[in-house]
Formats: sequence, structure tokens, C-alpha cells
Amino acid sequence: MTAQPKSLAPAAFDIDRIRGDFPILAQKMHGRPLAFLDSGASAQKPRVVIDTMTRMYEQSYANVHRGLYQLSQAATDIYEKARETVARFIGTPDSREIVFTRNATEAINLVAYSWGDAFLQPGDEVVISHMEHHANIVPWQMLRDRRGIVLRVAPVDDAGELVWDDFAALIGPKTKLVAITHVSNTLGTIVPIAEVVRLAHAKGAKVLVDGSQAVQHMPVDVKALDVDFYAFTGHKLYGPTGIGVLYARAALLEAMPPWQGGGDMILSVTFEKTEWNDIPHKFEAGTPAFVEAAGLAAAIDYVQGIGLDAIAAHEHDLLLYATEKLKAINSLRIIGEARHKAGVISFVLGDIHPHDIGTILDREGVAVRVGQHCAHPLMERFGVPATVRASFGLYNTRADVDALCAGLQRVREIFG
Repeated sequence: MTAQPKSLAPAAFDIDRIRGDFPILAQKMHGRPLAFLDSGASAQKPRVVIDTMTRMYEQSYANVHRGLYQLSQAATDIYEKARETVARFIGTPDSREIVFTRNATEAINLVAYSWGDAFLQPGDEVVISHMEHHANIVPWQMLRDRRGIVLRVAPVDDAGELVWDDFAALIGPKTKLVAITHVSNTLGTIVPIAEVVRLAHAKGAKVLVDGSQAVQHMPVDVKALDVDFYAFTGHKLYGPTGIGVLYARAALLEAMPPWQGGGDMILSVTFEKTEWNDIPHKFEAGTPAFVEAAGLAAAIDYVQGIGLDAIAAHEHDLLLYATEKLKAINSLRIIGEARHKAGVISFVLGDIHPHDIGTILDREGVAVRVGQHCAHPLMERFGVPATVRASFGLYNTRADVDALCAGLQRVREIFG
């Protein structure tokens, strides 16, 4: 019998209590316990998030920033306190630097259309990496087509890490922005953002970070990192869909023009002229997702109650355990083994198509993501048409990993 990896998770991490907080985990799939290993796509929701949103619909629902009556005032107060919760969560003392969006994709597009169109000129360069999600590729391609900027791509090595010397060489006098992921959604690679920022700022470039796969796994302090823009989404942070966040320095938001026009982003409107509202409201046209903002705040309070450091230790234990177990499976190849990873493992199994693997795993009660993970260029880089991806959340256990491995053995039995 092979020795089992020693657990690195904190003894105080009460996984049974935590799992009890997520109603969906109590159900079975095809008669088997649900092993949900697709939190990287969208995490499950604790009861407190569900109850918070239900309570607001039942007791405090009215449009925000628009009514003098008590319900509207109460809803507005909840909405703006949610903004303050987000600000504290990522380390900014100024809640005006928090813009609510629909998701991280919209947050990145906001920067590309507002800041990019206003401040970038033909020939200016934006540097991204080979491991980006499409949400941090396509907006810059569209900006290239509109404004004539140059898009440059930093390579990754076979371990899934930035080739640092090549990355540094790309940043020159024409570089105006480095737009990069904090954690790769496909490989789990943790990018050294502080070093990226120091390098970019030394060359006069600004930095946008896609933190969609980071904020739920580790503490993030935007002021300590010194980033200019930081985007993330609520639904991967155990919060609801339809809510995302753009952090941007107040001075940048003040200088940027509005992206969308409509109600609430204005102070006054005539047919001759419109005066914009103050930040962040200048970027929140129309009725915002205020119930979802309350749910996001509840999710943040929930993970902070457990502790981001404790969550990171628990997930790292699962990552080590799963890596060892998966490597013992014949013909299984893990894609990307960076030295610093979050709880994400992508792999292929011989020449068996990932879609077939995912279908069989589903019958075994195991939910994984299969496909290209909105990272087509990265699949090409590693020479694979698609992968199977297991991504861990704070509620996962070694038993979930064991179910995954047993399911993969079943796949091998079926395909011979």
C-alpha cells in the first residue's frame, strides 16, 4: 500500500459543518453522492447567500438610489454596504473604487472600451499571456481592431509558468497595459502579480488583473499588490450570478469616460447636455443587480468567517492528494504543473476524448468540466484538443478525489 500524503489542512477546518452549509451537496446524482469538482466554472452557494437574497426579496426589495420611501432607502443602504464589504475584502479603503458589473468579463470590457478607447493610440501595446481566459483576450483584440493597438502575447513553458525573461522583454516603451490573469482557470498556475506590477510600472505601463480564479482561493490586497485594475466575478466566489466587480484607482475612474449611458450614471440631463454622476455610479447605468450585490456581500462574509488562509491550506491539501492519485493512473497526463498552483488540475487520459470521460464520470456522480475552458490558444500551446478539469472548492474532500479516481478507472475499463 502506498503512503497517503500528509494532510496540510488546518485541524480547525470543519469540513462536515461547511458541507452542511451547502444544500445542493446533500443530493445524489445517478444514485451516487455528488462529487462536485467544477467550482472553477461556478461555485455552489451556501445557505446564507440563498437566505440573504430571499430575505431581501421578501422584506427589503425596492429600486435603489431612486426612492425617498423607507423600502428604497433600506435597499440602497444594503447595496452600498455591499460595496463597502467588497472594498474591505480586496484591501481598498475607498469604496468609490469598486464598480459593480455583471461579471468579470464585463469589468474587463469596461476598461477596454472606456480607458482603452480614451487613452490608447495606434501603435500602443497591450501585453497579455498565453494562459488567458477568452475574457482577457477578446476585448483587447476588439480594441486592436478599433484603435490600431498592438497585442503582444507572453509565452508559458511546459509547466504552465510564465517564461519570465520573454515576458520582461515584451514590456517596452510602447507598452501601456499589461492585462494578465492572477490564477489560470485551466492550469491553476498562480502568477506572481506583485513582480508583474513592479516590472510594468517601472516601464510606465498600467496593470489589469483578472482575479476571477484567485479571490476565492487566497487573500488578495489590491493596494499591497499596487494594481491599477482588478476584476473578479461573484458566482465563482460562492455568490450569485449576474454580479461582478471592477476595482480601479479612483484617479483612473475619474479620468475615464462612461461606458454605457442611462439612468443613475447622470447628475442632470437636457437634450443639449448631460452631466455625469460621481464615481463609481458613473459606470453603473440603469438599475443595478442590488439583490445580487447583497448576496455577494454575504458570500464574502461567509468565506472570511472561515478564513482565506484556512481555505487555501485545505485546497492545497486536496491539490497534493489529487495530483499524487491521478499520476498513479496509467496513461493520465496532467497539463501544467507549475510550482505555485491553486486547486485546479487539467488532464488527458490516453487518447480517450474528454467528452466521453466527462459523460462516464457524470454517471459515477462526479461533476467535472471538459472541453477547452474558454482558453483555445492555451490548448493549442499544449497540443491537446481539450482536457478534463477538476477544480476544488472549500467544500471538497479527499472522498471527492477518490470518487474521481474511481470514475477514471471505470473509464479505463470501458475503453480497455
